[in-house]
Amino acid sequence: MPHSEYKARQVRAKTHEVYEYDHDDAKPGKPLHILIPGGLIALATLGLIILIGYLTWIDESLSQELGIMLCLILSPFYVGGVFLFSYGYELYDIPRALRLTAIIVFVTLASVVIIAVLFAVLGNMKGGSSSSSSRSSSKSSSSSNKSAKLSSESKSELGGMVAGGLSGKKSSGGSSSSGGGGSYSSGSGPIFVNTGGRTRVETREVTKEVIKEVPKEPMPIKCPYCSRSYIPVEHKYICPSCGGATPKELIEESQLPKDKE
Repeated sequence: MPHSEYKARQVRAKTHEVYEYDHDDAKPGKPLHILIPGGLIALATLGLIILIGYLTWIDESLSQELGIMLCLILSPFYVGGVFLFSYGYELYDIPRALRLTAIIVFVTLASVVIIAVLFAVLGNMKGGSSSSSSRSSSKSSSSSNKSAKLSSESKSELGGMVAGGLSGKKSSGGSSSSGGGGSYSSGSGPIFVNTGGRTRVETREVTKEVIKEVPKEPMPIKCPYCSRSYIPVEHKYICPSCGGATPKELIEESQLPKDKE
């Protein structure tokens, strides 16, 4: 089996040598029939590994356990494809093919590790941005809830102050009198005054007169016929002595209050 005259890093000369060897009918074997399928298998497998890594660490549509397991399953196919490529590229020289396979796999593994680290960093950045946005939204919602709670507490405190002022005004300023047939009570109410864009609450006292009717006691009168004193309403407006009817003006006189008698 002939050996290659060029090293693997001499890509142009090496490729031309492989092409000439494949088209030379005097030489055994067809290296391109091994090199091309092996390269396609290796590229396809590497593309699938990269896609799985993206779906696992960036898109997060696959779990990490499943992604790692699929990468491990595809790794032998990638190594086999690289070996077929190297075996045809080195013109059926197995030691040189194994060395080239090891170099390619090592470089690919290093690249995969670098890409995986970059994917992990990008995934953490994505998760951090989403968590920071959720934290900012939760902070904004909590601040809005706090402001609403403070406004409701201030309103309730203002209402309690106004109610306390009203009850204090009513208890201290309210007075009543039963004599004279009348009583007085005072009350107050909140008045909102707008001064220069600000609202001030003032309480003003309002005094109202409440008139209570005092029951009238009937007064005794003298009968114009027999001069006997009696209360008309108790005797059905008839004199108990002479039986005379009580005149209308005497009925009205008996119903007048005592202080006006």
